[in-house]
Amino acid sequence: MSSTFIVLGTAVLAVLLAGYFAQIYLPPPKPRVVGIDLGTTYSCVGMYHAVSGNVTVLTTQDDHKCIPSVVAFTGNGILVGYKAVAQSEHNPYNTLYDAKRFIGKKFGEKELQETQKQYPFKLKADSDGMVSFAVVINGTERLVSPQEVGACIILELRKAAEKNLSAPVTKIVMSAPAEFDEMQRNFTMKAGSLAGVDVLRIINEPTAAAMAYGLHKKSNLHNVLVIDLGGGTLDVSLLNVQGGMFLTQAMAGNNYLGGQDFNQRLMQYLLKVIESRYHKPLTDKEDLQLLRLAVEETKLRLTYQHKDVMSLSFHSLGNTLFQETVTRQLFEDLNADLFNKVLIPIEKVLERTEMTHEDVDEIVLVGGSTRIPRVIELVTKFMNKKPNTSVDPELAVVTGVSVQAGILGGMWPLTVSAVELPSRVDKIHVH
Repeated sequence: MSSTFIVLGTAVLAVLLAGYFAQIYLPPPKPRVVGIDLGTTYSCVGMYHAVSGNVTVLTTQDDHKCIPSVVAFTGNGILVGYKAVAQSEHNPYNTLYDAKRFIGKKFGEKELQETQKQYPFKLKADSDGMVSFAVVINGTERLVSPQEVGACIILELRKAAEKNLSAPVTKIVMSAPAEFDEMQRNFTMKAGSLAGVDVLRIINEPTAAAMAYGLHKKSNLHNVLVIDLGGGTLDVSLLNVQGGMFLTQAMAGNNYLGGQDFNQRLMQYLLKVIESRYHKPLTDKEDLQLLRLAVEETKLRLTYQHKDVMSLSFHSLGNTLFQETVTRQLFEDLNADLFNKVLIPIEKVLERTEMTHEDVDEIVLVGGSTRIPRVIELVTKFMNKKPNTSVDPELAVVTGVSVQAGILGGMWPLTVSAVELPSRVDKIHVH
């Protein structure tokens, strides 16, 4: 009997030693599963590396790590990301964005009418209230579903991953807002199916962000506040973290507050300046789109510098050069009330959980709009605690999703997998 145990023990030791030496001397296996963050405004793809445990967010178009979640339909085919944005001023009716806001969601007639005012492209709802986008290609109208738009973006990211790995990518892990119901999650998975991939799992965006910061591996951490301010929405979640287990304790947010709203304030200001200077309003759709794109660039630059000089030529105004200096202070003044609204959902989740600022162990920022200096300043002052900024907020979700993808793909060293405990917490909507 003892000889049997010796043989078994020797065999187990041999396997362990083989695994140990394989990790040291053999080249690490290539990832079999990638993580995709299908965002409202930007989307990206990442992969988890064996041995190092690092995550690489892959470059896609022109070495960008994220591509705009924009899809354009033209007579010559479908354009995605920056290619779609580049032609958007000449093709505004067939250039689709914000598809994530519509995926798996039913709209009432009045709500759809109000929503239509925000977009140049045409929205159409079926008898169940499910929205599609009506595009016209070579004189023929075609209805495009939000999941089809998502599929085009996923396919673009899949190609970038395959180019990097030199191998087919057939399995992915995706993220979704914590508030997404079962139907919205199913339609998100449908977008993956349409792109030809198997979606192994969908994890909540706040959970993914917490994993990106490695908070699931901190034993003394309990309450994490995740502030997700993207292009179109604000979501605040208070998570209880115990090892790899995540419980959403409270959610609050504003579905109509984000970077696009900050842009709109600057846009309206500049339209008044233009009308005053040229004695006529700027109404040409191509020129308006040109200004819209320039406003986005100026907002991004004001994150790192205190002023930016805009230089544009509008063909409807005789192609004369329009120049205007925009300061960070002006941008903050135009958006002062909107920036203050970021604090309201934070108050709500603390009230719902009967917690104080001191009970929050970590503050995590997610979404490109959390880079805005005034937003960071307000959150720090309100919480009396500096947010954790060790991870690029725009890449936090894709980083966490990629960690989960690596775990499901069996990549070593294996870390703690996210276990999201069932939660019946309703999101508190504020305006």
